[in-house]
Amino acid sequence: MIKKILFLLLIPFLGFSQNIDALFSEKGEIYFSFQYDTKNQLNKLSEIISIDHKTNDDLAFAYANQKEFTEFLKTEIKYKIINKKKVFFTNNSKNNWNYYPTYQQYVDIMTAFADSFPSICRLHHLGTLNSGREILIVQISNNVGQKENEPSFLYTSSMHGDELAGYILSLRLIDYILNGYENNQKLTDLVDGIDIWINPLANPDGAYAGGNQDVWSATRYNANWVDLNRNYPDPEDGPHPDGNSYQTETNIFLGLADSVNFSISANMHGGAEVCNYPWDTWSNLTADDNWWQYVSHEYADSCQTNSSNGYFNYLNDGITNGWDWYSVDGGRQDYMNYFRYCREFTLELSDDKTPNPNDLNDLWDANYPSLLNYMEQSLFGIRGIVTDSITEDPLKAKVEITSHDIDSSHVYSNLPIGNYHRYIYQGNYDVTFSKNGYYPKTINISVLNNNISVNDVQLVPLNTTSITDQISTNIKILNIDILGRESKKGENNIQLIKTKNGAVKKQIKLK
Repeated sequence: MIKKILFLLLIPFLGFSQNIDALFSEKGEIYFSFQYDTKNQLNKLSEIISIDHKTNDDLAFAYANQKEFTEFLKTEIKYKIINKKKVFFTNNSKNNWNYYPTYQQYVDIMTAFADSFPSICRLHHLGTLNSGREILIVQISNNVGQKENEPSFLYTSSMHGDELAGYILSLRLIDYILNGYENNQKLTDLVDGIDIWINPLANPDGAYAGGNQDVWSATRYNANWVDLNRNYPDPEDGPHPDGNSYQTETNIFLGLADSVNFSISANMHGGAEVCNYPWDTWSNLTADDNWWQYVSHEYADSCQTNSSNGYFNYLNDGITNGWDWYSVDGGRQDYMNYFRYCREFTLELSDDKTPNPNDLNDLWDANYPSLLNYMEQSLFGIRGIVTDSITEDPLKAKVEITSHDIDSSHVYSNLPIGNYHRYIYQGNYDVTFSKNGYYPKTINISVLNNNISVNDVQLVPLNTTSITDQISTNIKILNIDILGRESKKGENNIQLIKTKNGAVKKQIKLK
């Protein structure tokens, strides 16, 4: 894969008399490097600045806005400012998605998807930023817009505005799925079985910071110079770990996650080539660490198979636990996993944050089978529908793996269908279904990797009226004889007996 030429001008340590205002006079973020001693020190620094993926064993790279950099200076750590002078690539052919569209072209492409495939595709305008740019997302399903017994799946990209490989890959993925429906069996099965949502550009103000005509002046931060991937509620550090109010972009995705109960999702970034799985904020391993390693290796292995040598093999052969790499507070990945009971990991798709357009075809060839495989994972695992045993109405119930679930790894069944989706590494598990006002139910379930185990469950209400009482109320008969006449003393009677497990059986009482 051809790597984009990137010229870095290193400005030596500037000293603490540096004029901060002058440093941020042209742009609200800076990029810099510094030496660090321990991972604990790096994690502490990550609480005030945004560590970059290029960070290695002793040299860290980071972004900061003026407030963050002022805090960093208090540490008296020597640093170097890095001025990144990017080559402006032009591509006049614009075939096979090997170019970055203008902002208006992006809007037109997303609109055309919905206009061209109205039966399976819908465009949602999630919100408009102060710049006038929009957060757009397409929804794809065979019954688009209708709630069904299927998982909801989410891909988003480029919440860091200068990490744009996923921007083009997401657009191309939408196009590939829509045009392949009913022509390609795997794509047809995905559309028929999953409620698919794809947002190619989560930070349009950062991507088009230099104007709507190109992305070559893109910034990591948004228009308010806030790192959107530090702006989410955090399991360990509370609702505002970065000290900023929730940005408009953040509120848009908080609202989306609240209205659509996503089962699996992925957030596309750039600057490395690796699958980053939870947690980012603390060293705890998830309850499903073996499942995360399994699906992450599935993604990385497929990328390696479908690319030239050396692609997607960073860190642990293309995968890493987030905290093992470096800690991130306020990231969207941990928010979705902890607060939304969704399974989300972070895809780092390219060493070059904004790749040469000529490399985008190679990136597509390497990644699209993996993107489809990860989407397909939402169909596997333990699934079913939870209903009321009397009314058969769907229920929102807690689904918990006994002696297994920790740190919000349980899930809930979703209304209005009552469907649940629990992804887990193959094995045999006791699964407990519970809801206030109902008797809990525990069943033993076996599941294999890349397979489905369907288990519908009915919960019995605590205040269930016995069948005997219902008959007594409705037809006012306490005892009847075999012929249906009112019973008399000494005759044979049929009685309805409630057993210990709640079942009702008939008993003939002989005299």
